[in-house]
Amino acid sequence: MSEVTLFLGGDLMTGRGVDQIFARSCPPRLYEPFVRSALEYVALAERAHGPIPKPVDHAYVWGDALDVFAQVKPDVRIVNLETSVTTSEDAESKGINYRMHPANVPVLTAASIDCCALANNHMLDWGEAGLLETLDVVKSAGVAVAGAGRDSAETNAPATIDLETGGRVLVFALGAFDSGIPARWGATPSRAGVQILADYSDATADDVSDVVAREKRAGDIAVVSIHWGSNWGYEIPREHQRFARRLIDRGSVDVVYGHSSHHPKAIEVYQGRLILYGCGDLLDDYEGITDHDEFRDDLVLMYFPTIDAATGRLIRLTMTPLQIHRFRLRHVVAEDRVLLRDVLDRECQRFGHRIVERDDAFQLEAE
Repeated sequence: MSEVTLFLGGDLMTGRGVDQIFARSCPPRLYEPFVRSALEYVALAERAHGPIPKPVDHAYVWGDALDVFAQVKPDVRIVNLETSVTTSEDAESKGINYRMHPANVPVLTAASIDCCALANNHMLDWGEAGLLETLDVVKSAGVAVAGAGRDSAETNAPATIDLETGGRVLVFALGAFDSGIPARWGATPSRAGVQILADYSDATADDVSDVVAREKRAGDIAVVSIHWGSNWGYEIPREHQRFARRLIDRGSVDVVYGHSSHHPKAIEVYQGRLILYGCGDLLDDYEGITDHDEFRDDLVLMYFPTIDAATGRLIRLTMTPLQIHRFRLRHVVAEDRVLLRDVLDRECQRFGHRIVERDDAFQLEAE
């Protein structure tokens, strides 16, 4: 059996307030209804948890996650980068605009990220110029991208990460309208944009599966990243479940990697393949914001699925709980670890799975 361990992280939101704590940052001006400066998000976090030692180096935000990486040693590391990496001033009129200064792209290499999914509702926050700069900067850092490009052909193509086994990890990225992506952001043969998931029909699922099948070779692991659904709440829309299962039923997709929710949601293993319905945020600047406290979006998970490369089947799923504290990932205290485990266990029971704790990490098991 050829085992490959992936790291899948939820939304990496290193723009806005997080961008402001590095030595170089974008101008802090915002266009939000109630907040006009990104520095206000830094101030909120500091009022909640104490001073942030500004300026910080690019490894700072990863904190204890770096020790987890060193222990687990995943073969491939994938995140959903939910911020533009640009100095563009062409702000979209959409209320919330995320960007990180290009000088801060080492935040990705500090954690040896291999691939960024870009099909999400913040990738064109600073216009087409912002997207094109993001593509150039991230790629120049040696990080592969999926789900966005200069035209529809580039956007539809997978990121490809070679494995020592001789196989590859293929990452396809899609963004759905119900996550807030404007239709005008869709890439065309002559326009840059993101790969938009038009609907959740069987026909669309089959089209996606066919694209994956054309690219996939024996020994490859195919990951389909989908930015879908609302930010809050544990409900799994029936159309999401049907779509994810259809992708797997067609035989080409091994992992459905869903995100958009600001907190972790239920997990399903279907036909031996992993479906993550909502990974939650991996890093954000929400500290000190009291809305939606009941969801504890400061508690995050690092997902480490181990896949049999020969069959695409899930061998095991281990998750490490962490907390965002002063814009930095740290280990959780016992009380919060139990809270997160119990919530995730409750949500996973609907799919016949349980969450058990071993050595301060969570594992998914069948009931």
